Amino acid sequence: MTEPLVEIQSVSHSFGPHRVLEAISLDIAPASYTVLLGPSGSGKTTLLNILGGFLTPSEGRVLIKGTDCTALAPARRPTTTVFQDYALFPHMTVGANVAFGLRMRGVGRGERRRRALETLEIVGLDHVETRKPHELSGGQRQRVALARALVVEPALLLLDEPLGALDLKLRRQMQDELKAIQKRVGTVFVHVTHDQEEAMALADLCVVMSEGHIEDMGPPERVYRRPRTRFTATFMGESTILPAAAVACPGLDPAASLVAIRPESIGLGDTPPSHVALGSGTVTDLVFQGGFKRASVADPAEPDRIYTVRVPVTQPLAEGDTVTLHCSPDEIIPLKE
Repeated sequence: MTEPLVEIQSVSHSFGPHRVLEAISLDIAPASYTVLLGPSGSGKTTLLNILGGFLTPSEGRVLIKGTDCTALAPARRPTTTVFQDYALFPHMTVGANVAFGLRMRGVGRGERRRRALETLEIVGLDHVETRKPHELSGGQRQRVALARALVVEPALLLLDEPLGALDLKLRRQMQDELKAIQKRVGTVFVHVTHDQEEAMALADLCVVMSEGHIEDMGPPERVYRRPRTRFTATFMGESTILPAAAVACPGLDPAASLVAIRPESIGLGDTPPSHVALGSGTVTDLVFQGGFKRASVADPAEPDRIYTVRVPVTQPLAEGDTVTLHCSPDEIIPLKE
């Protein structure tokens, strides 16, 4: 079995009386892309800062490549960080920005330029070596920041909301580029975001955090398709949450008090013999979202129960319609809560 590159062992942290991380334990494999996903205040950025050496945890240890780095300063551990604001030096050329870390390590001028150009080529920017940061687009500045972090060959690259300042189209483009670059260089990436789509697009390991705890973790497809807690089911995508007793589902875990059903798993119309009937309701809202329509269906017997359904754009449907709902028993997800 491959040894983890990073071991986070029972890490807790407090700011004064406020506990922001509680006994976090996590192993990160070599050559992997890990995403820490959670809302504001979940503790994800605090954990990233502990990995980078910007904070020392109140309790617990951080090991990188088997070495205890818990109390080491950022410059003494094999990590670099890419920040959301890029933190490029405006008076320096792109090449000088990328080579800056090598210069601080005493690397000679010729070797600095060679390695800077090699790294700029990896991120597709070797043709802008002599430009200044203000002459670049937002996406290009992001890639320069990434090149500056990679050029020193860290064991671990930390990315703090790196795509947050980009527009939607550029953000999706950069997701593809980040994943391709990570696979090419083989460096472990740990990436913080609150964006569920970003996490699913990038992660080998998706770690969902809430209120200083890890709620769920695993490959993103597993975390999305079979979330383990109510929080994960509603934060990583949408779900209809129902009492387990309200669903006549054969084989459902008797220990489950709640179940989740994803919008794309709910069908409208007559219930097929192999499906579970969910009852009927009234369409209270219908939103066109490009490739599908998002319908909200209220259960008249339970006014607080709203089913969220993904409907094909070609399916005739209007607000006020009464519909029958059903789903496959395999798509009913038992939750721990």
